[in-house]
Amino acid sequence: MTANNGSDAPEYEPLAQSVRRLIDATIRTEAGAGTVAAAKTHIDCAVEQLSESLMPGSFGVRDPVDGQPVTSGNVMIGARNPVAPPPTIHRGAGGVVWTEITLGAAYEGPPGHVHGGVCALVLDHILGATAHEPGRPAYTGTLTLRYVRGTPLGLVRAEAWVDRVEGVKTFAKGQITDSQGITVTAEGVFITPRGDRH
Repeated sequence: MTANNGSDAPEYEPLAQSVRRLIDATIRTEAGAGTVAAAKTHIDCAVEQLSESLMPGSFGVRDPVDGQPVTSGNVMIGARNPVAPPPTIHRGAGGVVWTEITLGAAYEGPPGHVHGGVCALVLDHILGATAHEPGRPAYTGTLTLRYVRGTPLGLVRAEAWVDRVEGVKTFAKGQITDSQGITVTAEGVFITPRGDRH
């Protein structure tokens, strides 16, 4: 099992988890206007506090002098990113890579279902994980999806495997499933950049 959403600055991950809960509560609340206004005041205050010291630009391009992984801001796996589900990546027999994640209200597209773009995000990451190795990244060349049926919100499993390798290109296949079976299938080509091809 490989967890790739860790952080060497543990105070930030609980913050992201709280904001993740806030996002869900913001979408699903049925509180009255007074409660909503009071909550907004608290949130605005928190934003002001956190904004007292901001890094310029995005997390991944800053100078990583504090030991935090550059992936901490990543939209899929970032420990500091409340938009990230985030998954724990498992590596099984035969090179299969998989994760189980709960996609709730924040990921809704069609009513009650995961947005198709979120499915693409999940599959892009999980297929890419078949080719990515520590110190040897691989980037998406192409990604083709087939939406078999809608993916209901809730617990899903995403898995991928290597179909073949041709030089710097890894050809991978994968799918998202729920308790009823396959919802989305994918094929992708992942390329090791020139500077990392050794």
